Amino acid sequence: MKTYFLLPIIFLLLCNFASAQFAGMMRGQKQEPLPEGYKPASTNTFLARYPAVNSETRQAMFRVVAPTAEKVQLDLCNKKYDMTKDDEGVWTCISDPQVVGFHYYAILIDSVAVMDRNTEAFFGSNWESSGIEIPEGPEGDYYRFNKNIPHGHVRSVYYWSELNGLERHINVYVPPGYEQNNDQKYPVLYLVHGWGEDENGWSNQGKMANIMDVLIAKGEAVSMIVVMPSGDIKTNPDVREAKGNVTEIFANDLIPYIDQTFRTKTDRQNRAMAGLSRGGFQTCMTVFNNMDKFAWMGTFSGFFVRGNDVVNAFDGIFNDAPAFNKKMNLLFISTGTEERNPKEQVDALKAHGIDNIVFHESEGTAHEWLTWRRALKQFAPLVFK
Repeated sequence: MKTYFLLPIIFLLLCNFASAQFAGMMRGQKQEPLPEGYKPASTNTFLARYPAVNSETRQAMFRVVAPTAEKVQLDLCNKKYDMTKDDEGVWTCISDPQVVGFHYYAILIDSVAVMDRNTEAFFGSNWESSGIEIPEGPEGDYYRFNKNIPHGHVRSVYYWSELNGLERHINVYVPPGYEQNNDQKYPVLYLVHGWGEDENGWSNQGKMANIMDVLIAKGEAVSMIVVMPSGDIKTNPDVREAKGNVTEIFANDLIPYIDQTFRTKTDRQNRAMAGLSRGGFQTCMTVFNNMDKFAWMGTFSGFFVRGNDVVNAFDGIFNDAPAFNKKMNLLFISTGTEERNPKEQVDALKAHGIDNIVFHESEGTAHEWLTWRRALKQFAPLVFK
């Protein structure tokens, strides 16, 4: 038989196989109406109806296809929920009410943590995790895409790091009008993620571009470039050991590259840095060791001082309060009310004479992305003014 006679048969077999595979994938995505009040989560993959979220009760409904599993659980926000299996091998459960905002979660199939294939992947806790957005009301519009305003662009860029010994990836936000205003130069904010996440976190989980677009459109923040680097020392098959200090990479490799590649204002008054959690600590270590390069800084859930002697922390950077105030225009310290709170340390610094501190609390949130979205919303309008 000639090969071309076989092609239609092979095509039909492949189509049948694909249809069977798709049907198996969608068994947990039943097409009957969702329970009243529930809608597919905004973080779902294409066509996935579950997880479904009730915006009024802030509960989420999950469905997982695992016909041969003995036990399936949902692991969400430090609680494990036992799921119930039906006759078709579909497991379901409904969560407790959740805090609004973004949350990582996992599915435990016979005690093995896996991603829910119905959600997009978000890198967190050092693996590709499932994520779910519990929607806010109109108060969350500052991080949602607004079709009625100009938008900046996020560029995916690689640069060479001599200290790391290989290429490193960054995301760079350029504000609306950057491509058209070829003679304009911009201040730069370096914005760092936390432990277990990566340089994509601020764009994906943090909604950074939407936040900046809204602030700039309202005139609340100046037009600025935002650089989102990795806070980790990278490795590859040739460079297997993570050597060096990432703060030195920021100061000696990254900043020169950005100033050579983008239209930046290169003096310290037009350079800021902020970070969340570990990235906040990395911000402190970078800025305090390079006071000639930065005049603005922020820590979001990331002002870490051992013990109570905050005045003498960070090699005594706060000892000479007038000198610190003269060099640093802003020390922004933010936290969620439901997490470790550095207010006593902030009060101690103020009592010592550090008078350029702005302290911000995110009401009702813990160590999570809504805390950090709110922090960026408060921080960005304060810099470069």
